[in-house]
Amino acid sequence: MSVAVPLDLTCDELLSTTRAVRRGLDLTRPVDLEVVKECLRLALQAPNGSNRQRWRWIVLTDPALRSRVADVYRRAFHDRMGPALDRLDEAEASVRRLLTDGRDLAEKLHRVPVLVVPCLELDSERLPEGNQAGVWSSLLPAMWSYALAARSRGLATTWTTVHLDREKEVAELLGLPKTVHQGGLLPTAHSLRTRFGPGPRLPLEEVLHIDGWNGETRVEARP
Repeated sequence: MSVAVPLDLTCDELLSTTRAVRRGLDLTRPVDLEVVKECLRLALQAPNGSNRQRWRWIVLTDPALRSRVADVYRRAFHDRMGPALDRLDEAEASVRRLLTDGRDLAEKLHRVPVLVVPCLELDSERLPEGNQAGVWSSLLPAMWSYALAARSRGLATTWTTVHLDREKEVAELLGLPKTVHQGGLLPTAHSLRTRFGPGPRLPLEEVLHIDGWNGETRVEARP
């Protein structure tokens, strides 16, 4: 089994260079399941509501099962992105790259060595109404922790939710109880690249609001 080599990254480097890798996944090199488990153990240290730890992690390594999930993902991707792909020549360069990279992942997903499906096990078949941020904040931080842990070990991931357009189909393939709700999909593989830089982001000054949206909110101090 090919072993992931830990990278010598500072905390700031890890946080700023963990990228969504779609094209650069090594589809020929196996991933050690024990390394995936190491990453998940770290993910379990993420914050979650009232420490109820309702997260559940489905790790797919079986080629036949990965292939069936990938088939569902591929249909969902083309249902969602087909119109945009038909007008690919009209898109800006950055959008065109995202679309083609996404298509590449969809077409090759069955070859990704490990697919991780993070889930929440709730009390009912229906998601609660209202505060969805409160619901998913018990899973999403752990998903990101998994991605960071994988990056620190020389693995690459991408965070995708495309298959949730056909969530029930995947749930049936995986035999999930109806009270278990999927939060995304984390394809995991070794990376063909060894170096990553920060992603393109707006400057902080363009998205920062201090003391209210207009920066003018003032509240009198209580006596």
